[in-house]
Amino acid sequence: MTESAPKPTARGVAEESASRVLVLTDPAMERHAARGHPERHERLAAVVAGIQAGSATARAEVEVRAPSPAPDEAIVAVHDPAYLAALDQLDGGGGGWIDPDTYLARGSMAAARLAAGAGIEAALAVDEGAASVGFSVSRPPGHHAARASAAGFCLLNNVAIAALALRRSPSVNRIAILDWDVHHGDGTQAIFDDDPDLLYASTHQRPLYPGSGSPGERGSGSAAGTMLNLTLPPGAGDETFTGAWHELLNHVRAFRPEAILVSAGYDGHRDDPLANLEITEAGYRAVARAIGSTAAELRLPGVALVLEGGYDLRALEGSASATIEGLLAGLRGTRNPDLGGA
Repeated sequence: MTESAPKPTARGVAEESASRVLVLTDPAMERHAARGHPERHERLAAVVAGIQAGSATARAEVEVRAPSPAPDEAIVAVHDPAYLAALDQLDGGGGGWIDPDTYLARGSMAAARLAAGAGIEAALAVDEGAASVGFSVSRPPGHHAARASAAGFCLLNNVAIAALALRRSPSVNRIAILDWDVHHGDGTQAIFDDDPDLLYASTHQRPLYPGSGSPGERGSGSAAGTMLNLTLPPGAGDETFTGAWHELLNHVRAFRPEAILVSAGYDGHRDDPLANLEITEAGYRAVARAIGSTAAELRLPGVALVLEGGYDLRALEGSASATIEGLLAGLRGTRNPDLGGA
């Protein structure tokens, strides 16, 4: 592991600075566990291994370190305080099932606070120039969690918490959250549905859980047009996936965000057991490269990612590796087809 390099003197990506990857993860997140559940702790090691492999291919430095737990004030900026208190009470009582998919074990809230903290630190590290890619490799995931409800394996909405924490930076107000998980991030969309300075763009399989995310869901009031949903039919593969993201990124460039966060779920991979898309590592590499190129065009210092779904360990490792390769190629402005040039 290496120490973070000093902050650059100006925002914007240069070849020499697009070579640092920060990974935020902690074995303590393994305390969130239920026998036989597909969202298992081995996912974290698979993603970290993939990031390290992709960074080596791209000749990037990697730092892996543990995050601090998110403070409660950062969590209640997104979630109802009574909801947070109810989760803590259930954890303290030994846990239990919230719905058929979503549970709390004793220690789950410690893991959830670490996951939220990892998202915050990844986003801030990129904004401050300490890394060109910050990756929160964390669990439980978050994009189905709404202001006052858990769902879809998710307790706290990690990417939403990171976005509002990032807004405390004087350089950031307009933020784009890009969600390529196979399931629609209904919690994230609901949290920001009326926020005109937050663009949420998602590709997801439809029909599939949670059933939301139609193209007609565009945002409310002054935020109309800031919620962008492109649905993918069962069986869709790399060509459809990359085409959808090239369309969505046109809107991102027009929105001109001051930061880009990615809800990085890999359950759209053809080997994933919980969905029906046919995306491969090449698809994730190409989309990541396009996102990196968009960030470079907007003169952003990099991209932060928060792990969401993905349940085949080999697919997770390969897809995370491809993501890092693609992002760094895009941020550097290179056109190497081996790194997903599109």
